[in-house]
Amino acid sequence: MNLIEELTWRGMIQDIMPGTEEQLAKEMTSGYIGFDPTADSLHAGSMVPIFILRHLQNAGHKPVALVGGATGMVGDPSGKSEERNLLSEETLNHNLACIRKQLEKYLDFNPTLPNAAEMVNNYDWFHEMRFLDFIRDVGKHITVNYMFAKDSVKRRLEGETGMSFTEFTYQLVQGFDFYWLYTNKNCKLQMGGSDQWGNITTGAELIRRKSGGEAFAFTCPLLTKADGTKMGKTEKGNVWIDPAKTSPYDFYQFWVNASDADAERWIKIFTFIPRTEIEALITEHSADPGQFRLQQRLAREITAFIHGPEELDKILNASRGFYGGDPLNYILTTEPEVLENSGVPMTVSGSPLPVDVVTFLHDSSSFFASKGEARKMVLQGGISINEQKVTDPKMIIDDSYILKDQYILIRKGKQFNLVKIRKN
Repeated sequence: MNLIEELTWRGMIQDIMPGTEEQLAKEMTSGYIGFDPTADSLHAGSMVPIFILRHLQNAGHKPVALVGGATGMVGDPSGKSEERNLLSEETLNHNLACIRKQLEKYLDFNPTLPNAAEMVNNYDWFHEMRFLDFIRDVGKHITVNYMFAKDSVKRRLEGETGMSFTEFTYQLVQGFDFYWLYTNKNCKLQMGGSDQWGNITTGAELIRRKSGGEAFAFTCPLLTKADGTKMGKTEKGNVWIDPAKTSPYDFYQFWVNASDADAERWIKIFTFIPRTEIEALITEHSADPGQFRLQQRLAREITAFIHGPEELDKILNASRGFYGGDPLNYILTTEPEVLENSGVPMTVSGSPLPVDVVTFLHDSSSFFASKGEARKMVLQGGISINEQKVTDPKMIIDDSYILKDQYILIRKGKQFNLVKIRKN
């Protein structure tokens, strides 16, 4: 399979410009994707463009990651119902540095490669551009009629909040990115989410009108879960790539807990497993869904890719210990240093013992925002302390519950929280 056939089979192409497949077959092609710098870490949703760029590089083409230092100061109306808050230059620079560091883990930037990955920041070519130069050299080539015809603009204009001039100009700014990269980096391909199609085609049109050149593009579908909720969202919020924001253990658990429908889609998008092997996995899973073969393979592959094989080994050892048999024995027989670096959620007790179980659960675990929630879960029989179910909210937790002189294990459903007891 060529690159487009591969990405199409994996469900990673929605719209594509005529001639794109032929261009990729003809020569090594530079292609770019823009990354939003509104946070200091990429998240699960951002991994789709990472995988696309990696597929591009694996196919012998040159990936370019554009981190939008300039566009981050403007705001993108695509797919949004209202204008987002604009960030200060200091915050943007911090976010850019963090994202650069993350991208360097997943793409090969070795300068000796003919298709070495490259990172660019559009602030570098925008920060000295004068407004008059922009409207003369860029604005005159794209009509207002053309800009109004974009779906992202129509939706905002028909909504209650309208659209600021700042956001209205965004498609020209992003369009100039494509033109600049085409002119200065011989970049002929732009990729992105399907909500970016209007901005991407503006860039290709600008290249045609300003230089008479031909540019190409494709987009990937915006991912949601099978139940319609946002991809990469949990009760705790976004699933981040940064281990300080989402621990590798929680990252792994997100994928291993995917529904069958999501796992079947995601294993194609978020791994490099060949088609024949994935199809065999899907067949095996369908024959015996209770073994969760798809979810386990998906979680292993993507965790190793994002966090590395060593972190995956820690997680698998902890998972076998906690979920594969006897959690108490695992705690009692595992060295504290290994246990505390296993990735299993760990908190420090917030209440001196003895204390009633409701207060202990609220003050010492990561499960409950209020004592009322903790009490309700106890009454429903959804809590175990050291693998013993708790049903009495007046039960007292004292030193007799401490394992290995420092831990108490809380289970809520399938989730564990290891509490480290503070010594007075």
